[in-house]
Amino acid sequence: MRDDIDDSLNGILGKRSNYTLDEIKEAQRRRKKEGGNLIDNLRKVTGRSLPTASYDQSLDIGRMCEERGIDLDKRPPFEPAPADRDSSAAYYEQPSYSSINEAMADAKKLEREIDSFTKDIDHDYNDAPIAPPGPEKFNGLADELMTTVLGQQAFLKKLTIAFKRPFVLSRPGKLPANTIYITGPAYTGRHFALSTAVKQMASRGILRSPEVTVIDLSLYPSAGEEKLFLQDLYSALSSENEVILFENFENCHISFLNNLCDLVMKGQCRLSSRYVLQNGQLINVANSLAHDAVGTFDVQGKFLVFISTGSIEKLADCFGAPFVNSISDICETDRLSRETIAQIAQIEMNKLKDLASTHLHFNLQVADEVVDHSVAQSDKNAGLRAVLKFYEDFLDALVQIRLETDLPEGADIHLYMSEDGRVTAESGGEATDLFACLPVTYTTGLEAVREELDKIVGLASIKEYILGLEEYYRIKKRRSEEGLKSSDVSKHMIFTGNPGTGKTTIARIISRYLKAIGVLTGGQLVEVSRADLVGRYVGHTAPLTNQVIKSAIGGVLFIDEAYSLYRGTEDSFGLEAIDTLVKGIEDNRDNLVVILAGYSNEMEEFLTSNSGLKSRFPNLINFPDYTGEELVAIAHTIAQGKGYSIDEGADTSLLSYFNAVQALRPSDAGNGRLARNKVEEAILNQSRRLVAEPDGDLSLLLSQDFDLSDIAGDKI
Repeated sequence: MRDDIDDSLNGILGKRSNYTLDEIKEAQRRRKKEGGNLIDNLRKVTGRSLPTASYDQSLDIGRMCEERGIDLDKRPPFEPAPADRDSSAAYYEQPSYSSINEAMADAKKLEREIDSFTKDIDHDYNDAPIAPPGPEKFNGLADELMTTVLGQQAFLKKLTIAFKRPFVLSRPGKLPANTIYITGPAYTGRHFALSTAVKQMASRGILRSPEVTVIDLSLYPSAGEEKLFLQDLYSALSSENEVILFENFENCHISFLNNLCDLVMKGQCRLSSRYVLQNGQLINVANSLAHDAVGTFDVQGKFLVFISTGSIEKLADCFGAPFVNSISDICETDRLSRETIAQIAQIEMNKLKDLASTHLHFNLQVADEVVDHSVAQSDKNAGLRAVLKFYEDFLDALVQIRLETDLPEGADIHLYMSEDGRVTAESGGEATDLFACLPVTYTTGLEAVREELDKIVGLASIKEYILGLEEYYRIKKRRSEEGLKSSDVSKHMIFTGNPGTGKTTIARIISRYLKAIGVLTGGQLVEVSRADLVGRYVGHTAPLTNQVIKSAIGGVLFIDEAYSLYRGTEDSFGLEAIDTLVKGIEDNRDNLVVILAGYSNEMEEFLTSNSGLKSRFPNLINFPDYTGEELVAIAHTIAQGKGYSIDEGADTSLLSYFNAVQALRPSDAGNGRLARNKVEEAILNQSRRLVAEPDGDLSLLLSQDFDLSDIAGDKI
C-alpha cells in the first residue's frame, strides 16, 4: 500500500516538481506544527523554490505584480526554465500559463492532490515519532557520564534509566516521552549532569538535538504574564530540542502550572483563548473560526524535566498528587563528599591555569596548599558553592593584576599560602595578598543612606530597626552560603503616627537601604493613595492596582492614608483593591516591600477588611510626635538646607512655642511640617525687615522674624 501511494504521488508530481517524497512529508509535518500552506513549507524545508513558471513562484509573482500595479493577464506566457539552469535541482519541463490566475489555480489543485494522497499516510510521518534507536545504545552511558560528572554515581544511573525508559516501552498516545523530576541540594551538579547526559545521548544518536530548552517559571508569577508564558512554552514545544527543563516552579502562577499538568498527564493542554501563528509569534484572535487557529499545545513526544531542591512533597504541593503520580522517574543527587570536592577543586585550578596562560599570559605555579585551602572553603556546610566562589575571586584578582601592573607576557606568578593564612602571589621578587587585588566592593550607596539616616532628627528606635535589617540579611546570606536553611521574614510594614512625623522620608530611605544591602533590585519608592488604586467603574480597579504593583516591583510601594481604601463592607471597589493588593504582595514577596501608613486607630480597623492582610504586615512601627527640642533642631536643619541660619537667641522662644503647640494640638500641628512652615514664614518676614536694614545679614534669621502667635491654631 505504501509503495502504491509513493508511486501515485510521484505520478502526480511527474515532471512538475523538483521535490522528493521525503521532502514533501517533512513539509507536511512542519505544516501541521507551524501552519501555512504546503508550498511555503516545502521552500522552508529544502531552501529551494519550484522551477521558473511553477506554482509557488506563480503566487510570489502574483503578489509582487499586484503591489506594482502590473496586469499579468496582458503579459506573454511564462517560458519553461532552460535545461542547464541547475543540473542538481532537476528542472523539468513546465506547463505554460496564459494568466496568473490559471497558474495559481493549478498550484492550488496540485496542493489538493498532494494532500489527498498523503492523507492516508499522515499517521506514518506526522503523528508517530521517528522509529527510536534500540535500548542497546544506552549501554555504558552511565559509566561514561561518571567520568565527567563526579560523585553522583547512583544519580547518573537513575537519570540514564529515566531517558532509556521510553525506548524500552513507549508511552501510549501523545504523552511525553517521559516526565522526570530532578532534585537534590544546590551545587551538586543537577543542571550540569542533565546537559552532559543530553549531549552524550545526541552523540550516540539517541536524541537528535544536544541542547536542552530551559524555561524559568519564576518569570511568570502572575496571570498578567499569560501571553509571555504561552509564547515561551510554544517555542519550546516547537523547537528541535527534545528535552525541556522547567525550573523554579515554586514561583510560578497557578494557572500556568495547570497547563503543565495537562501536558504531563494528557500530552496536550487546551488554551483559554485562540491564537494564530504569525512570523513565529502567537497572536490572540477573537474569531474561533480563524484559519489555522491554535487552541491547544501538544507535547510532541518530548522529555519534560522538572528540577528543584525541594522534596517530592513540595512538588505535590504545587502541582497536586495526580501530577506526581504521572512522573515515572525521580532522580536525586547526593551531597558531594570532601574527596569529590577536592577533585573538582583541582579541575577548577587546572582551568584557571589555562585561562591565565591563554588570556592573561601568566604562567601560574601553584603550591598544593593553595588547592587544599580552596577545598577548606567547603567546610561549615558551604559545599561546592564556596569552592567555586573561591576560584571566581581568584580569576578576578589575576585580571586585576594584569590591569594594574606591567608584568611581561609569560611572567611567572608563584602562588602559596603565607604564614597568616593568606593566598600570596609573588612575581619578580614582590609578594602581595592575592585577594587584596580584588576591586573594592561598591558601598557608596549604603554609606550615603546611612549618612542621610544619621541626619534625621529623633526616631532613634526606628533607626535602630532599619539598621537591624542589615544585620539580619547579612546573617541570612552567610547561612545560605554555608548551606544552612535561611527562611525569610516578612518585610512589609505599617507606619502609624500623626502627619509630619517622617513616615514618607523613612520609607524613601528604607527603599534605598534595602537596595544597597542587596535585598531589593530596584530601590524605587512608589507613593500612592486611594485614588491611584481604586477604579471609577466596574472592572477598572484590579488592573489599576496591578499596574501600580508592577511599577513598584523591585522597590517599595508606600500607600499613604491606607485606611481610606476601606470604607465599609459596601465599598466593593475598595475591597477589590485590597484583595488585589494582598494577592500582589504574595506573588512578589521576594522583591517587593509594601508600607501602609496612617493613623493608629484607623489602621487597626483597616486591617480587619481582609483576613490575609494583618498576617502579611507583622512589622508595626509607630512614629511618635516630635518633642519641642527635636522641632528646634529640625528648624535649624531646614533653614540650613535653604541657605539660612537661625540666631541662637531665637531658640528659647521657638522651644516654648513648639512645646506649647505639641501639648495643645499634636494631631493637627504638623510636627516637622510645623517647623518648615515657621522657617518659611521667617524667611518672608526677614525680607521685609531687611528692606529697612540694608546692612543686615542676609542669611541670618532673628527671633523677631518668627511669628509665634498661633499656639492655639489661630493668630492672636
